[in-house]
Amino acid sequence: MAEEKVEVKNSKEEKMITLIIVLIIIAVVTVFSVQNAIPVVISFLFWKFEASLAIVLFLSVLAGVVIGVIAASLFRMKSSKKKQNSIDREKARSL
Repeated sequence: MAEEKVEVKNSKEEKMITLIIVLIIIAVVTVFSVQNAIPVVISFLFWKFEASLAIVLFLSVLAGVVIGVIAASLFRMKSSKKKQNSIDREKARSL
């Protein structure tokens, strides 16, 4: 029972640290974007358009966050599946 409380405390601390890091990144990107709001030309394959550097930076960070969340979710699902398979094998051995 004491182990569960320690695990919960670590989970809360990890979430708090993650939240602080995310807020710092958001603040840095916001300040950087506001200071660099000049228009830039974006070329990608056959598309070419002009947009504010702030918007380009925001969309780039957003795309990175989305890709990171998807990658982390896939990693956790894979890890969880391995852990469940290991538990199932241990149960089968004990029977």
